[in-house]
Amino acid sequence: MSERDYFTGLDSEDAERVLTFIESMDRGLPLFLAQMEAAALEENVPVIRTQTQSLIRFFLAAARPERILEVGTATGFSALFMNHYAPQAKITTIEKDPARAKAARQAFEGNSSILLIEGDASEALHKLAQDREQFDFILMDAAKGQYIHYLADVMEILAPRGIMISDDIFMEGEILQSRFSVKRRDRTIHKRMREYIEALTGDPRLETILLQEGDGTAVSLRI
Repeated sequence: MSERDYFTGLDSEDAERVLTFIESMDRGLPLFLAQMEAAALEENVPVIRTQTQSLIRFFLAAARPERILEVGTATGFSALFMNHYAPQAKITTIEKDPARAKAARQAFEGNSSILLIEGDASEALHKLAQDREQFDFILMDAAKGQYIHYLADVMEILAPRGIMISDDIFMEGEILQSRFSVKRRDRTIHKRMREYIEALTGDPRLETILLQEGDGTAVSLRI
């Protein structure tokens, strides 16, 4: 199931038209980000989708965060995207893959607003929690099966009234299916994402809304 089938009450053709219209209204990216996005897609490196970009841009403008944390740097597109739309913020971003971290480090060269932590996200998040760091905007965009394992430390570092955006929670539509309807090799990640969504929506410290944007997005406010 594609993201274009998520709209309830619409057949696939109508859903396609709605999304095409919505995306046609997007103001687009500055040239350097558009080029970076195109290069990442050419190399099959995932980047935040157009609808998710619009959502993040909206919340950056509304919240004006001073400290941003990104879990899952990839080659640096989303960190630079947030840096462009929230120039007042200091951004910390975490990436485990050495090749992607190297590419991101090159992309960030000369930018003192972005700190790249290369290494395992679980260890990095635990250290940030131990150090009592606080972030008022967090973007979760790493390995989907690990979101649930990151959550305890993330809750320690998400500041009061802070916003967390969790990307790709619908997993190309698989999360909407029964666990036994997905391939056996995908059942563990399916179970973990279901647990993560239930943890977000059931946590009294959070107000969470689930949105269809991109491949599914959870927006959580620390209350």
